Amino acid sequence: MTVRLPLFPLNSVLFPGLVLPLNVFEERYRAMMRDLLKTPEEDPRRFAVVAIRDGHEVAASAPGMPDPTAVPERGPAAGFGPDPLNAFHSVGCVADAATIRERADGTFEVLATGTTRVRLVSVDASGPFLTAELEELTEEPGDEAGALAEGVLRAFRQYQKRLAGARERSVSTTADLPDQPSVVSYLVAAAMMLDTPTKQRLLQAPDTASRLRDELKLLRAETSIIRTLPSLPASDLTRGPTSLN
Repeated sequence: MTVRLPLFPLNSVLFPGLVLPLNVFEERYRAMMRDLLKTPEEDPRRFAVVAIRDGHEVAASAPGMPDPTAVPERGPAAGFGPDPLNAFHSVGCVADAATIRERADGTFEVLATGTTRVRLVSVDASGPFLTAELEELTEEPGDEAGALAEGVLRAFRQYQKRLAGARERSVSTTADLPDQPSVVSYLVAAAMMLDTPTKQRLLQAPDTASRLRDELKLLRAETSIIRTLPSLPASDLTRGPTSLN
């Protein structure tokens, strides 16, 4: 079974349960938000977020390096090449926009939350913004997910303590960690300081147990690295940085 939703490509990975603030200023995404505002308030205002594999989150708006005479691209697929499907990672996440606020200058402040993983089937660039046909992915628990979640939580607490020590700050989020394996796997994946390809690998893991096993290895490795570094950035557990599109 597939669904068709507006598509919002980002240079980051959205996980189910992660809060996503957006500062929307490009016309293609402003058009998307105007369209979402037509949805009745009692219905979900949904769009899909995918991580960009090859392309630019913000399309060039003026000539620049290396060719100062180049004409900037326009349209919903600007910056993503002739076949946008190939520019994106194949697995993304549906976002439910709880707040869409239009500013006086026509830009938007959006606050959304990741809900369900989806696989890209096709991308349509014929309208004012990208839309995609998406296959919803079921989250299977896998073997020993419960025990693995307990191990990941212990390792994550140690990881957070190391991060806090590197930043000379206290740990404030560990007491609120969940115990449902799938939720643990997503929130830990979102909170760890990892590059986009690694986060993407965690998002598209075949089941919860596989994701947790991968996270356990990553947590142990990252905690070991932190011991040798003077300082590292920290992250809120459920909230990503505001995207400037």
